[in-house]
Amino acid sequence: MAAPKIIVLGSLNGNLESAFKKLSALHAKNSFTLALLTGDVFGPSTPDSVLDALLSGSLPVPLPTYFSVGAAHPLPARIVAKLRADEDVCPNLHFLGRRSVTKTSDGLRIVSLGGALVDSLPPNDDNGNEDGAAGNNSKEQHVAFHTQDDARSLKGANGADILLTSTWPADIWKYSKVPLDDAHKSQVAAATASRCVAELCAALRPRYHLTASPGAFFYEREPFIQAAAAAAAGDANSDDVSVTRFISLAPYGNAAKQKALYAFTLNKAVDDAVPPGATASPLLSASRDKKRLRNDVDDGDASSYNRYGQHHDGRRQKRHRHHQQLPPPGPDQCFFCLSNPNTATHMHALTFPGHLLIIPLPHTPTLSSSSSSSSLASARHEMTRFRLSLQSMLSRRFSLGAITWEISRARNVHLVWQLVALPAALVTRGLAEAALRVEADAHNYPAFITKASTSKEDEDEAGDFVRVWLWAESDDDDAVHSKTLVMPLEAEARFDLQFVRRAVGKLLGLEARRVRWQDCAQTEEEETKDAEAFREAFKEWDFTLE
Repeated sequence: MAAPKIIVLGSLNGNLESAFKKLSALHAKNSFTLALLTGDVFGPSTPDSVLDALLSGSLPVPLPTYFSVGAAHPLPARIVAKLRADEDVCPNLHFLGRRSVTKTSDGLRIVSLGGALVDSLPPNDDNGNEDGAAGNNSKEQHVAFHTQDDARSLKGANGADILLTSTWPADIWKYSKVPLDDAHKSQVAAATASRCVAELCAALRPRYHLTASPGAFFYEREPFIQAAAAAAAGDANSDDVSVTRFISLAPYGNAAKQKALYAFTLNKAVDDAVPPGATASPLLSASRDKKRLRNDVDDGDASSYNRYGQHHDGRRQKRHRHHQQLPPPGPDQCFFCLSNPNTATHMHALTFPGHLLIIPLPHTPTLSSSSSSSSLASARHEMTRFRLSLQSMLSRRFSLGAITWEISRARNVHLVWQLVALPAALVTRGLAEAALRVEADAHNYPAFITKASTSKEDEDEAGDFVRVWLWAESDDDDAVHSKTLVMPLEAEARFDLQFVRRAVGKLLGLEARRVRWQDCAQTEEEETKDAEAFREAFKEWDFTLE
């Protein structure tokens, strides 16, 4: 079956005659599969003559065309009467409902959430609200409102090719370089851009999220990478990662001549690929992100060290402009040194059981700062053997790939490599690399440089840097996909020590509950059980037992 060709129109606001005439001309030249009408199809006072022509069929709709209820104007009473009779408005014009999941004859899955957000739907009046001007009970599909419960119920649709909403998701411009001026942002805010629409888009991960602009402007942000829902549910073998495109159409016939028509071909195979310029998902709470970033950013103060840069009691020490910086902890106080009597030797993972730490025995902040070249070479060799052995175990036993990273900084306390198991397809399809690059771009960090995994230059990387190894075997031909990425860091620059963990968490759909290590606490009994399970699984590849 050929990929569907779709044309989308902005709010018609009652301009049906000119819109359908234009649509007929375009359809004759392009043979579209279907059309989608965003926003308000009808205006506050659509003329009876237009409604007569539409309902009688004398105003033809040239191809299958779908619409929902808008956020600004209720549907005309005559249209509501047709809908209550469970009839199409006219041939080729199909009403999706304010809250619906529709599968077209071409196999497209369209989820619709129409109307403006309200706390609750008003009750019916004695006449059943025939004019559609007020909300009815939740079974009425034509009312120009929706509630948070409506949005939550649609999350059960389990995916969509197209999400059609009457309002914008909150913070959709976050991470985007596409300009949206303050006046347009104010219009969006006044039209109630909502968190529940953002959460719905995050849950469904549609290929396209289409809506209507509340003013005379067109907005199309960069595609963004959506988290893997199956991975969030605990399916480590899932490679279900999506790219979403958000497009908002200007009103049809607007005086500013802003784009009110948009055509595209929905090619599922192509749309699965991560396009150039894609960003991280903007659909997380901005306040939550900022709060977590404040908690996790490394300020270079060794006195606040514990595990990953937090003070021992979990709170940041206040920074004073003229305070004396304390020396870094010695081996007897280091969380990762065996000479520390409080070292948790039973612990093996943080994010989930597929998250492992590779730690050198020498108490050193970087491999290049080791006191002797022989100990440097020995530590690097042994850590690399562990990394390769773990990769082999993950591939052979579980058909998984892996991402390993190190943050090498002169002011570190003890060097740690972190390894996380990933669905192999996230590596082979380039999604893991894309997630890292868009996260770096979102935080204005230096760009990653691709290095040959076996080069001498890569081994002897100097200065402060972040290094990431991506590795997986392809299921198709057993080919090995291996890549090393390096991000150079300035010595005094502030850097989020959880940067890679955050990117991986988003990729796996864990950003809401597993990104911060403080949120992943287990009892000693649970950690010990996980460690024992790991040792048993790794036994065949454990070269220390030879």
